[in-house]
Amino acid sequence: MERINRDAYLSILKNFKDQQIIKVITGIRRCGKSTLLEIYQAYLRNNGVEENQIISINFEDADYEKLQDRKKLYEYIKAKLVKGKKTYVFLDEIQNVNEFEKTVDSLFINKDVDLYITGSNAYLLSSELATLLTGRYIEIKMLPLSFKEYVSAFEDKTDISRKFRDYLRYSSFPQVVELYKINPENINLFLDGIYNTILFKDVMQRKGITDRNLLERVTKYLYDNIGNRTSMKSISDNIEGVAKNASYNTISNYVDALIDSYLIFKANRYDIKGKEYLKTQEKYYAVDIGLRYYMLGQGSGRDMGHILENVVYLELLRRGYEVYIGKYDELEVDFVAKKPENTVYYQVALTTRAEGEEKNRILDRELTPLKKINDNYPKYILTLDDDLDADFDGIKKINVLDWLLETKN
Repeated sequence: MERINRDAYLSILKNFKDQQIIKVITGIRRCGKSTLLEIYQAYLRNNGVEENQIISINFEDADYEKLQDRKKLYEYIKAKLVKGKKTYVFLDEIQNVNEFEKTVDSLFINKDVDLYITGSNAYLLSSELATLLTGRYIEIKMLPLSFKEYVSAFEDKTDISRKFRDYLRYSSFPQVVELYKINPENINLFLDGIYNTILFKDVMQRKGITDRNLLERVTKYLYDNIGNRTSMKSISDNIEGVAKNASYNTISNYVDALIDSYLIFKANRYDIKGKEYLKTQEKYYAVDIGLRYYMLGQGSGRDMGHILENVVYLELLRRGYEVYIGKYDELEVDFVAKKPENTVYYQVALTTRAEGEEKNRILDRELTPLKKINDNYPKYILTLDDDLDADFDGIKKINVLDWLLETKN
């Protein structure tokens, strides 16, 4: 399979090479974590690192099953360390190792070890590891392919609109690109494998959930309602078969498990005027629109407004923002994207085009919340309109595909 370079993630690994800090790569299964490590290991070899200085173990591989005992793992690695040189240790899907955090801590102490670990469940950093290693690790949050990465995988870079439709329909998981080139009909089998593995191994086994039927209904409900304000009560009220006296805790536990497995993401609300974070009526987004299409069927493609919103949300995460749903009085801003040094506001709309008075009404609906925000941070309207970019008193309207293919905003 041809590798797709994940330059944004790779550059982080290069920047932290040889630094006394653990590199923790997290993300949903099959999003490219193992391939990223392989690309980085090739970079090391090309820059003077000898083969015996690289120790790489994937705990999903049956050949390493015996090393899922932390003491055996430590002894195995210790015996392979190269004296007097840096040894680069890669532990892939380390959540499969019992009490892995103790092994990680022991390896970290050794200044001749440069340590890289990956995991497909947020449990990795909600365990003792985060407590043990506070200030001693960086987390690289990996997602499936951005649209820019997806386009880069094709020799033909034309017909961007068609590629975007395929990106949404067939999925952004890296392996799908190769499957698409060979036979798109095989993609659903691939997505079925991902979905069932995550649901069984990363959700049910990890959290001790036994009611798969209910878990699937909760998952499908959230995927069907991307971009809608959602509460545990609204989920419970719309899913049959939940005992009312246990519904809130049950649903809440299931949703937390789905978030931990990276199948869904939660966007909390932020009061822009009052500058406070809100705890109710959050929204949920899917990790991949193709996976949503696989789960919900052809009818799911009609909700294009929320699909576009979902794509923008994930892209903002890729660009390193904390992303919130904005509230200004009774008005809503689709996204408030925050970094320590900057905030950016985004409205997402399929189009602001229409005829006559309707045209002004649609445009005003998107502009009004942004106009009320009294600060100097950038404000954008992202649409699929292919007319020229426009500026409305500092609020820029740009084509969302252009925005996805650049890296600045």
